[in-house]
Amino acid sequence: MKVRFSPLSLLGLSIALVAVLTSAAKSLAQSSDTGAGPFAALTGVMLLFVVVFGLAAYVYMSLALQTIATKTGTANEWLAWIPIANIFLVLSVAKKPMWWFLLFLIPLVNVVIAIMVWMAVAEARGKPNWWGILMIVPLVNLVVPGYLAWAD
Repeated sequence: MKVRFSPLSLLGLSIALVAVLTSAAKSLAQSSDTGAGPFAALTGVMLLFVVVFGLAAYVYMSLALQTIATKTGTANEWLAWIPIANIFLVLSVAKKPMWWFLLFLIPLVNVVIAIMVWMAVAEARGKPNWWGILMIVPLVNLVVPGYLAWAD
């Protein structure tokens, strides 16, 4: 599988990485005269960990969604890499109306809609629809898109 990044997404990722590393460097470079040195260093390390984990999760979910879109024959699979547009791609894979995007903005309703959409995505991949229900289980929701994308 070939992974392609657009120049705009690489620019955005680079800017975000520079911003995080700059703030972490400022935290690590503070003098310990104020007594906040260890706390500032811990804050910088924690921030860096969160950003690296978040970036890894974003890349994983984008690759999984792009693979699902490719295997289902959905057009514009590159939308998986754009944060808000990927919702439209998931709706397209699930063959749901695009106005459902508005339902994702309503608290608690968005959980029900997300389950319904992921159930339809599982059916589009030829898997049992109960895999979509697993998207509400913490940590399991990281496995489900990978299973739907790369399981035969």
